Amino acid sequence: MKTGEFCNREVVIASREMTVLEAAKVMRQYHVGNVVVVEEREDRPVPVGIFTDRDIVVELLAKDIAPALFSIGDVMTFELTTAWEGEDIIDTVKKMKLKGIRRIPVVDEKGFLTGILALEDLIELIAEQLSDLVGLCRRGQKQEAEKRP
Repeated sequence: MKTGEFCNREVVIASREMTVLEAAKVMRQYHVGNVVVVEEREDRPVPVGIFTDRDIVVELLAKDIAPALFSIGDVMTFELTTAWEGEDIIDTVKKMKLKGIRRIPVVDEKGFLTGILALEDLIELIAEQLSDLVGLCRRGQKQEAEKRP
């Protein structure tokens, strides 16, 4: 299974210049906990950072700093880890675990943004697979019961 098969293709993006307050409003509007910070190259978005709701709380609110005074570029996570859309999903999960991240932008072979994979997406995938396994077990049990005299 490839990461690109399971990532969310609808990514909320922003530029470094957007204020933290504007970003918070965008996250609220789209019901997301992050925006991927991008730069345009060849008229396509390339991820350069990620800005999360946690950044707002830890970097600004906890320090009693007004969010309207700073841009995303001032407080975003700069050490961006990405996953290639052709990468095996297990390798992507291992990368997320190693880096301690819950969300990872997904890029194509040229580094252009194609999606984002979040911990919640992975939990949904695993739950679906577990449900299929339970169905398989029940079907086997039902077939065995029907064969009994």
